[in-house]
Amino acid sequence: MKTMVNFKDWFDDDDCDTGPPITDEMVRNAEKELGYKLPKSYIELLRVKNGGSPALSCFPTKEPTGWAPDHVEVMCIYGIGGEDGIDTESGSSYLIGEWGYPDVGVVIGMTPSAGDEAIMLDYSQCGPQGEPRVIYVDVETKDGKPHVVVLAENFEEFLQGFKSKDEFPE
Repeated sequence: MKTMVNFKDWFDDDDCDTGPPITDEMVRNAEKELGYKLPKSYIELLRVKNGGSPALSCFPTKEPTGWAPDHVEVMCIYGIGGEDGIDTESGSSYLIGEWGYPDVGVVIGMTPSAGDEAIMLDYSQCGPQGEPRVIYVDVETKDGKPHVVVLAENFEEFLQGFKSKDEFPE
């Protein structure tokens, strides 16, 4: 049985990295700028709060990340527009070029490492109009090749998977 995400309680109370309330026009412009159709659940989340820090900040993984052997911490999910939106001058396209993330989609989030790791929507298997997977990317690796971990098969599954930091040992 599928659990619905409570978008209202998904973000914490901090307004860091939160943009202005989104409109349909902002969504259309962002999709045009990025060249990708954004997941419906991502847009629904941003209609509640246009980016910010998750209330539950850890996402469990089946393989190690640069963060931990069994999870990744997500510091923020980027919104649309404003200063830090995915479609802005310092947004996804800039981050992909600056940090060398694989050019497979859209950077939508950061870990506390603030640069060498990112959370991305991966359109490499579904095309620019499809439903992307959510991946973790670490570009600071010994062999210089990005380490990619699939976190979820879609954004809604990603939203449902978050856990409290307290569920993971230090």
